[in-house]
Formats: sequence, structure tokens, C-alpha cells
Amino acid sequence: MANDTDTGTTRRNVGSRSQFAASEADNPQSLVARFGADKPLRLDSGAVLTDYQIAYQTYGALNADKSNAILVCHALTGDQHVANTNPVTGKPGWWDAMVGSGKPIDTDRYFVICSNVLGGCLGTTGPASTNPETDRVYGLELPVITVRDMVRAQAMLVDHLGIRQLFCVAGGSLGGMQVLQWAAAYPERVFAALPLATGARHSSQNIAFHEVGRQAVMADPDWRGGRYFEFGVSPRKGLAVARMAAHITYLSEEALHRKFGRNLQDREAPTFGFDADFQIESYLRYQGLAFVDRFDANSYLYMTRAMDYFDLAADYGGRLANAFLGTKTRFCVASFTSDWLFPTIENKAVVRALNAGGASVSFVEIETDRGHDAFLLDEPVLFATVRGFLSAAAEARGLK
Repeated sequence: MANDTDTGTTRRNVGSRSQFAASEADNPQSLVARFGADKPLRLDSGAVLTDYQIAYQTYGALNADKSNAILVCHALTGDQHVANTNPVTGKPGWWDAMVGSGKPIDTDRYFVICSNVLGGCLGTTGPASTNPETDRVYGLELPVITVRDMVRAQAMLVDHLGIRQLFCVAGGSLGGMQVLQWAAAYPERVFAALPLATGARHSSQNIAFHEVGRQAVMADPDWRGGRYFEFGVSPRKGLAVARMAAHITYLSEEALHRKFGRNLQDREAPTFGFDADFQIESYLRYQGLAFVDRFDANSYLYMTRAMDYFDLAADYGGRLANAFLGTKTRFCVASFTSDWLFPTIENKAVVRALNAGGASVSFVEIETDRGHDAFLLDEPVLFATVRGFLSAAAEARGLK
């Protein structure tokens, strides 16, 4: 067992890729805004962070009057590397198809900001970060984080950048929850909003899936009560199982069948054992193992919990429309026909609430069999929708 205070030593024992990912928790390869006791962050739990940091990336140029900024909010396991090579995985940014020069979120025209959310593991304060008060990794000593807390932290970053009003806030899934929270909590600071494939609250089915994932992580003997860094281990098996279960919800039955069917993996006949006989089994195992190299297990607990707690209507007297009464923000909501994680009916509930609140809102349901993850993929209708909405909003804003 390593010394409790020797976080550097304990982290070095977890394997090369995981070690690199762990180092990103405190010293990310991106921009970092650090905040001290003069700018405390009050959390929904009642706790206060007085020494925290937010890791972020920017793309494009901020114009003279700072009116062209788009905040992109990432989903459950995303990060700030939306349109550049990820330093941990070496892969392109998670929304590289959407954000960039000449792309729907055009960095030739807009200044794009993307931050790692509070509770994440790639540079913003999270359970994998070092607690400055103890010089130990936070682990479960970090207070539970909510979507409201994530957005409060992002608002601190936006203030830090000197931006009074965001031209647009955009994101899908958990990112979409952040978009709705931004529009509700800071209506005067959001000119336009793009919540995609999301909902105003997490369903009981989604909470159930998250609980399965959390229990898989915590049942791994290497989880060690959340203090695995101190033991030089990592709950890789539990986190991989959690990822495998979650990944199924990101796809659709049609997409799985089209891609894998009941095809066997590198064999002519079943082995009559419990190896990965089927291609879908092999695919899920790969997804699980790839995930543990880039993501912290405790952060997975915090992120899923934040989504579970999200219930925007509950914050406004149980009536979602109250969250948007009198808003001047213009909205574009998009859903996908095969998304069973955030089905169209939940997105339409948001649209109805926006209409009831008097908001300007457009809605599109996109026909696809690619499931929830369609918002991350090359979807021409989505691209046209985002490009058209932003162009119209830019014209209304007077952006060139």
C-alpha cells in the first residue's frame, strides 16, 4: 500500500495509459482556469469548493464585442477536446464532424468553447483530482455534483473569459441537460440554445441502467471503497462492464442487427463455452476495455449520478414551462426516431414546455436507425438543422 499522501507514486502503479489519463486530472493538456477562495463555487449539496479548476478548449476567434461565443456541452463520458486530437486516446475530437472550419458549428465564424464538466476526469476538478486541502486524490470525498453545479462552474468560466452573453449553448444527452439548465438559470446570458437528444429529467429506466453500471464498478474488488489510486489498482473490470451495459443503450436494435446480426467472431461454429462467440460480444468487450484506459471509475459514478438527479421541472414548482417563462432565448430541439434513451416523446415534452413558456422554438425529429448516439455521428439532416438554426440566429444577432 502506498503512502496516502504520495499520489504521484500511487498513480504510477496503475498502468501506462491509465497513468497518463490520471495525470490529465490535475495537469491537462488544454487551457485551465483556476479559481480560489475569492470565487467560491456553492454546490447543490451545500458544500463549497474554494480551490478548483476548469479545463477547457477554444476554437476560432472571439469577435470584438464578444458576441459570437458558442459553448458546447459534452455528454456523459466526453471531455473538452471537442474538435482536436484527444491527448489520451490519440483520436479526433468527439464532435469533430460538427465543429470546425466550414462545419455546421463553423469556427471561421464562431468562437467555440468546450469545458470538461465539474466531476469529470480530464482536468476540471473531479474525484480523480488532488484535493488541495489533503494532497490526496479526492475519491468519494468530493461532494456529489449536479447538472446545476456543472452549469454554475461553466458560468464561472464564461465570466473568466469576459463574455456577458453566449451566442449559443449546444449539446446532446447530458450536454443537452446542461443546455436546458443554462437557458433556465441564465436566460439573459443565452441568445440561442440547441438541446439535442435529451430530456428535462432522467427517466426511471435510465436511472436503473445507471445503477447497474455503478454497482458493477463498486462490486469490483479493486474499487477499494473508491480509494483505488492509493492501492495502485483500478476497478477496470467493473468499469468495463458498466460501459458495456451503457453502450447498448446508445445504439438501437436495428443498428446492432445491421452491424452484427448473429455473426460469429473469428470462428465457424459456437464453442459451447463462455468466450466471445458472437461479434456483438467481442465489440462490447472492446468498447469496455477501451473506455477504462481513458476514464476514471469514480468520475463515472459522479457523472451518472448528476444525470439521475436532473429534474428541471422539480426546480420550478413541478411545471416545466415555468423554467422558461418569458425567455427571449430562441431554441432548436432535435430528437432521433430510434433513440430509446431519450425518445422523441421526452424531447417533445421540452418543446411543449417551451411553447407554454412563450419561447421561440423549432423542433425536428430525425429519421435514423442509429440510436441515441446519432447526435455524435455524420447525420446530414442534423448538420443542416444546426447550420440553418445558427445562421438564422446569427442574422438576428447581427453577426457577420
